[in-house]
Amino acid sequence: MKSKISIAFFFVFAFVGFANKAQSQLKIGYTNVEYILSQLPEAKQIQQELEDYQKQLTTQIQSKVQEFQQRAGNYQQNAASMTEVARNAEERELQSMQTNLQQFQQDAEASMQKKQLDLLQPAYDKIQKAIQDVRKENGFTHIFSSDVGGAAVLLDAREEDNISDLVLKKLGITPPPKTEGN
Repeated sequence: MKSKISIAFFFVFAFVGFANKAQSQLKIGYTNVEYILSQLPEAKQIQQELEDYQKQLTTQIQSKVQEFQQRAGNYQQNAASMTEVARNAEERELQSMQTNLQQFQQDAEASMQKKQLDLLQPAYDKIQKAIQDVRKENGFTHIFSSDVGGAAVLLDAREEDNISDLVLKKLGITPPPKTEGN
């Protein structure tokens, strides 16, 4: 009986020792990639390029919409005086224009998303490398994102585990001063 109790105590102490050791080896940090991105010098240039590209696409779409509306307006004014063959041909043409306009709008949206990815990917790669370097240099075992797409993922954490300023410094950027909400 004594040996069973001794064995049980041995396992309890071994487990507690293992748990304490595992806990001391775990070091978790977190950051906000969007915040870091907003502090990069190239962020304003990327934003400007995206806005310019969106304006170009919007202008093209508006031009196509205006062309379609003019043609549809002309058709409505002249439909009564057109032959049935001409009316049917114009209706098919208007339907084709509308289909092409819808396709162009879809293509423009996909093009905008691709442009955004193309412009942002190098910055995200740069940030990821800095995060990895900070993790290694500071002995973190894991780094989490505090939010994804504007939604909070990390619900509560110690401020001293926030590595955002360390990442900014690694990128050669002086972090902005801390404010009440920051």
